[in-house]
Amino acid sequence: MSSACSSTIKPAIIPPVEAKKAAAPGLEIIGGVEPVYFLPLKTPIASRIDTGAETSSIDVDNIRPFERDGEKWVAFKITNNQTGESHSFEKRLVRKTTIRRIHQDELRYVVEMDVKIGDDLINAEFSLAKRDKFSYQGLIGRNILNGRFIVDPSLEDTLH
Repeated sequence: MSSACSSTIKPAIIPPVEAKKAAAPGLEIIGGVEPVYFLPLKTPIASRIDTGAETSSIDVDNIRPFERDGEKWVAFKITNNQTGESHSFEKRLVRKTTIRRIHQDELRYVVEMDVKIGDDLINAEFSLAKRDKFSYQGLIGRNILNGRFIVDPSLEDTLH
């Protein structure tokens, strides 16, 4: 059997595209881990940037649902594990969501939080979680990333 094509294709190393050139206008490039300020906390919390997560999430303690003026609210505390700074919050419950897990699904409360990422002040939904088994206290999902940022997972702390 003879080959109809006798030319040999040689592999070549293609130089990486400079991310800034590839970025859509108005979108900032951020890394796989970035500092996020959960206002009014004065120190940032290192947060995993996760394009696979639909909704952002934050590690909280002392979750306590309650009612105020006939509405459902949630009280909780955020403590920055790096600095020890903490703040107690009371937020109106937006909804409950089920997070799919390998071993067992997890029901979480979802509230709106004010966060600062780089120069952007953002009000977005966050699910309240016990993330002490995770490396990062915060997780920033597509509900914040879409239309604002492009993620380059080879980078970290680009917003300092």
